Amino acid sequence: MRHIVKAIVGLTFAATAVTASAQLPFSLPGLGKIGDKLGGINIGNTVSNLTKASREPDESEEVHIGQEFAATLLGAKPLVADPALQRYVNTLGRWLALQTERPDLPWTFGVLDDAGFNAFATPGGYIFVTRGLLARMRSEAELAGVLAHEIGHVLKKHHLRAVQKNAGMALLGDFVIAANKGGNTEARNALMNVGRKLYASGLDKEDEFEADRLGVVIAARAGYDAFGLPSVLQTLQAQNPGDGEFSLLFKTHPAPSARIDMLDRLMQDRFDSLPASQGQPLTVRLGEFRK
Repeated sequence: MRHIVKAIVGLTFAATAVTASAQLPFSLPGLGKIGDKLGGINIGNTVSNLTKASREPDESEEVHIGQEFAATLLGAKPLVADPALQRYVNTLGRWLALQTERPDLPWTFGVLDDAGFNAFATPGGYIFVTRGLLARMRSEAELAGVLAHEIGHVLKKHHLRAVQKNAGMALLGDFVIAANKGGNTEARNALMNVGRKLYASGLDKEDEFEADRLGVVIAARAGYDAFGLPSVLQTLQAQNPGDGEFSLLFKTHPAPSARIDMLDRLMQDRFDSLPASQGQPLTVRLGEFRK
């Protein structure tokens, strides 16, 4: 399994790889105030400006839509009431995001109070993992791999494109009409319905495979063991898809075996020589963030 992704041949990891211990220079946003941030959004204007979904949303529109989707997720499961935990995951996530071609997005990471094993991304850089997933991470490198996979979805705008592909002009058109009638509440409800359907059904499997490939690269750039994500997939492979804490993830993602096989085909032995880090145990990190 310790092979290399052919698609990233030529990347100079040595220039970007740093130790995990150097990753804590950020002040932390108030994740619990995400809902407050939504108060300033004129979603009607946002959607109207999309000209009935006939063009790619600009970055501001992408962020606004992502905030709406994030609000939907937070409406289903609140954040864990542990500021130190939230600061830690947010800081780790932002460090990973800095290794990408979109470091200036308002990247925001949080932990949802859910015993299930899952992670979610929304457009514009809002990413959540569940409490149950975090509890099952065996290393910081594994968590970095999961967060990097979700970052990959944002980079490639998978959710935006899924809305346009699956709902397309019809659903977004309804959304635009509702907004133009002055019913911002209707517009917001329509957009949230889009988000609920999307997160219940999942993305195309090719989007998941692409996010896996990107996740490996981003984690390696950040100085973590690139095999953190494959290790998580191996953990998943051992789970019962019928287990309620894993069923949604199995429903919305390709089988772990297929994802492992894909990475195994693409990864050869190049990552083996990188100075990859497993990071620090969660208990150590939380101790640092509670000081």
